[in-house]
Amino acid sequence: MIENQEIRPAMVIGPLGEPLTLDSLPPPSTTRWVVRRKAEVVAAVNGGLLSIDEACERYGLTLEEFAGWQRAVDRSGMQGLRVTRIQHYRELYERQLKY
Repeated sequence: MIENQEIRPAMVIGPLGEPLTLDSLPPPSTTRWVVRRKAEVVAAVNGGLLSIDEACERYGLTLEEFAGWQRAVDRSGMQGLRVTRIQHYRELYERQLKY
């Protein structure tokens, strides 16, 4: 039946406006996670190209790690994924919640 079939897009728009396909995503062997690669994986999941479970399995991520990336993108965009800026953006977000 159609309700049970999983329909996925062949491509989604990436964080820099370029088309992303399964082939253009970072390779599963990626160990160095730069901002662009993290944002591409988040965009792929948000666009339905990958499920969260598939992304975590493919890249060896924990659910918490991926959720942290997703929160950072939602709150601060790609800049929030920078390791050196995480604390800065976290403080800004917590201040915004107070007011």
